[in-house]
Amino acid sequence: MKHHLISAAVVIGVALSGCATTGTPQLSNKEKAIEVMNNLGTADRSSLDYISDKTYIQHNLGVASGKAGLYGFLDKFPTIAKDEDGTVVRAFQDGDYVVTHSYVKAFNSAVFDVFRFEDGLIVEHWDNNQKPANKPNPSGHTMTDGATQITDLDKTQQNKILIKNLIQDVFLEGQFNKITQYISQETYTQHNPSIADGLKGLTDAFAGMAAQGQTVRYEKIHAILGEGNFVLVISGGEINGEPTAFYDLFRVANGKAVEHWDVLKTIPSKDKQMNVNGKFNFPASAMNLSK
Repeated sequence: MKHHLISAAVVIGVALSGCATTGTPQLSNKEKAIEVMNNLGTADRSSLDYISDKTYIQHNLGVASGKAGLYGFLDKFPTIAKDEDGTVVRAFQDGDYVVTHSYVKAFNSAVFDVFRFEDGLIVEHWDNNQKPANKPNPSGHTMTDGATQITDLDKTQQNKILIKNLIQDVFLEGQFNKITQYISQETYTQHNPSIADGLKGLTDAFAGMAAQGQTVRYEKIHAILGEGNFVLVISGGEINGEPTAFYDLFRVANGKAVEHWDVLKTIPSKDKQMNVNGKFNFPASAMNLSK
């Protein structure tokens, strides 16, 4: 399924390529990130020029740091055919950061990528991926379908604060009695592969995990990035005692969260990490909640 916002960005990107010599405006950072993701793993590596040759800090712990580390990682895999529908489903920008949410068909994975830009080049990268991505959840949603349109740009900061407080109060501090302050009681579309729509779907899921002796614990918020009605919170914690990275994306409408996507990934032990940059280690700018 094509998504009109992303498709439009890709078309613009193609139209503007090579514009440095013509005086036409350059691609935005968001458009550059989309091109990188849509071409990643294909034979077309031209978009990797948007990654700095001098500084590229890699937080994917399965990839060596630096641009050479990325090339080495890509060289391990056969070239895949380019998906004409694109890989990126939704994308948004927060200052120097661009967030992309993708479905990577070749690996059947839902992926969040965060890129930090300096002077128009990518200098730092974080991500989280999870399988399976194309199997509908109890309410018939996949991990990447749903709304894509960015709205309410004037409410970016208040939406970021709302979602920060949701994660802090409900998931870190366990104050579930406050959940209706943050999540809509009328509409809450859920894309977690195991949870049904609505507040009842969420509370039933947590009750079911507790009954089976499963534990989910959020310990620290590391980044809050948003644009308009979309807010991504990146947190660290544990699932059943295993160190875990939580990427939670919310869509906000009328002051409440109305849609949710997430990607959860176990953090590998130190002896299995390909770089020393850490899974998180975001600059302070990734927690900018000032109005």
